[in-house]
Amino acid sequence: MTAAYLTKKQLNCWLPALLLWMSAGCAIDPDIPEPSYSVPIPEGFPAIPYPDDNFPDAGRIALGKELFFDPVLSVDSTVSCNNCHLTQWAFADHAPISAGVEGRLGFRNAPTLANVAWQPIMTMDGGSPTLEQQFYIPLEDFHEMAFNMVLLTDRLQADPYYTDRFYQVFEDLPSPFTITRAIAAYERTIISGNSKYDQVMRGIANFTPSEQIGYDLFFSDSLACSSCHSPPFFTNFEFLNNGLYETYYPDSGRARITVDPDDAGKFKVPTLRNIAWTWPYMHDGSLPDLATVIDHYQNGGSGHRNQDPRVHPLHLNDEQKQDLILFLNTLTDDDFLQQSD
Repeated sequence: MTAAYLTKKQLNCWLPALLLWMSAGCAIDPDIPEPSYSVPIPEGFPAIPYPDDNFPDAGRIALGKELFFDPVLSVDSTVSCNNCHLTQWAFADHAPISAGVEGRLGFRNAPTLANVAWQPIMTMDGGSPTLEQQFYIPLEDFHEMAFNMVLLTDRLQADPYYTDRFYQVFEDLPSPFTITRAIAAYERTIISGNSKYDQVMRGIANFTPSEQIGYDLFFSDSLACSSCHSPPFFTNFEFLNNGLYETYYPDSGRARITVDPDDAGKFKVPTLRNIAWTWPYMHDGSLPDLATVIDHYQNGGSGHRNQDPRVHPLHLNDEQKQDLILFLNTLTDDDFLQQSD
């Protein structure tokens, strides 16, 4: 594991500074504070693109973790972030649709938060540009926390414990800025990168013969799985239609944001890390297990007009389908699953 925490702005300056040490041709902006905490990054992963106003900080991370697991964030103090993103299930949920306040159901399956730090845009439809802003979506959704930031801020400011904690960390009261920065700081530490697959790539483990066949199939030109589910994150972060439905998507996906019919049924390609533990699958939780998912792609999708051309019949036999599933199982990170709340 290595520590990586430079922003893009700093990275652009760092190399010239090394090469031109005496001339100091490019200096790091002195107004940007140095991070006080180094988040461990798995070998082979790029640096986390931190925003300039939310460097990793041990205090922010600890406070954000408290908030993540505290139902105080919801209108009736019954639902926390962890209600839908459970640690033991790779920060996902085994319910097709998670229940929010008063058991209300939304319309999307809760995705894993693993490696969310690297996502260039948030949510399945790209509805939030940053991890900090993403928190407003579940907070204010009637089917999730059903609260709002003004009232949450008032609640936390009236709580002596949290008032003290925010002063310790930010030297300020709870506010939209400090609340969102703390939660996002914690969420950027939800990192998974020590699966059997990773250990094989690092030369400290070996695939079984069946897993190796599955690996070869996954990365083959004929299946082209890796063209969308690309290492190291096993997603390319694109918004694609995988042909789940033939004509109508009750949830139009990316089109909800762009209002473009050509984006109907397009969703962000999900990570496959810990995929064996994040069932059920698809944006609506409509496919119960990996065998059903493989069959969907085996059949070439439903043929929706926006279906990505990379979704095509796979022509796999039963043994090959099982080998592919066995490889997907090697993306499970046991250390990640066993972390405590």
